[in-house]
Amino acid sequence: MAKPAHFSTKDRILGAAEELFAQHGFAGTSLRQVTSLAAVNIAAVNYHFGSKENLVNEVFRRRMDGMTSSRLQQLESALRDHPGQLEPILAAFIEPALALAQDRNGGGSFVRVIARAYAEHNESLRKFLSDHYGHVLREFGKALAGCLPRLDKETLYWRLDFLAGSLTYAMSDFGLIKRPAGSSEAAHRARAARELIRFAAAGLQAPAK
Repeated sequence: MAKPAHFSTKDRILGAAEELFAQHGFAGTSLRQVTSLAAVNIAAVNYHFGSKENLVNEVFRRRMDGMTSSRLQQLESALRDHPGQLEPILAAFIEPALALAQDRNGGGSFVRVIARAYAEHNESLRKFLSDHYGHVLREFGKALAGCLPRLDKETLYWRLDFLAGSLTYAMSDFGLIKRPAGSSEAAHRARAARELIRFAAAGLQAPAK
């Protein structure tokens, strides 16, 4: 696939890597394949990333830094403008992720990359994500705990884990509910967000015992 000429070399490498990781997984993609698709030489990959492991990490960082910033800004607004309300906190967690999935500039490929990360049990990548983005789940856990004072911490984190899994599934657009004819992607995404927020709120508020 031809890359726009205005893309930087680093952008071209990241875009090619994301596309190939989505198709073939991390182990199944070679740096030679990446350089071929990006139309660069191996020296460019080494210069910008140093190793394949760093390239994998940067594919995630490129997408997740923006999503993380949106989530935390929206969470701050939810806590300020809707104190004690569960659904605005859930919206802050869910909506930026669904927006990323619908990004026409490779969002669909990145969702498949996330699925590969679950399937391949890449411990190095798992550590990178935990180190760089684990604080986001902790912030949301703390905010949710403030709305659910009767829920013990272990149960809360079980439920937050299930929410993250449901969100990943919704991001993949692989489920039974397809976008109706005549409905825009934005409208369909907004409906998906509303339904998942209600579903998650009900699950989080269920009795613990």
